[in-house]
Amino acid sequence: MGVTCVCQVPVAEGKSVQQTVDMLHKKLEQLGSVKHGSFCVDCETYHATGNVGGQPSKLLYVMHNSETPLSCMALFEGGPCLVADANFDVLMSKLKSHFQNAKGHKVESRGSRYRYCDFLIKVGTVTMSSSARGISVEVEYCPCVVPGDCWNLMKEFMQSFLGTSVPELPSVFAAKPEGLFAAADCVDTMTQYLELFNKLRKLQIPGSNVR
Repeated sequence: MGVTCVCQVPVAEGKSVQQTVDMLHKKLEQLGSVKHGSFCVDCETYHATGNVGGQPSKLLYVMHNSETPLSCMALFEGGPCLVADANFDVLMSKLKSHFQNAKGHKVESRGSRYRYCDFLIKVGTVTMSSSARGISVEVEYCPCVVPGDCWNLMKEFMQSFLGTSVPELPSVFAAKPEGLFAAADCVDTMTQYLELFNKLRKLQIPGSNVR
């Protein structure tokens, strides 16, 4: 796994979510990118059933990524992250007295994967309750694991098909003690997806129903 950047792409003016996704696919194919299957990232939200010392309970997010089908990730709100095998879902179902699933809050990004030289690009439609909330783009530069060594190259590549929608450096990298020269990992990618999902949960896009 290399360095990844996950960002939201705004819906083009006068276009639907799906039409904007199709436009991104066309731009990638014009660059010479080759479609390489599909992907899915999802997130379930749980909340603790009781408060400790009168403090509000933190949320727990359980996430899955089709790139790592045998693993899942549990991220506490503002806290530690746990990488576990897929049986963690079974464990959560047995902890109903401690963690309650927030029904109707499942969010997922699903779409197509593309390859372009050393880049892996994923363009996804983010949905919640069968309603499209927005568009996600993940770009991974596969040969490198140090953001500080490849961010400028990644930014230049993203400009070729995102134009003015190119994101700033993901805050998850800058927040590490070693800064941009700490090795990136799968937790960084899922943290970026979680930030995007939480942002899009609050939005409602006109004409966003998925059929």
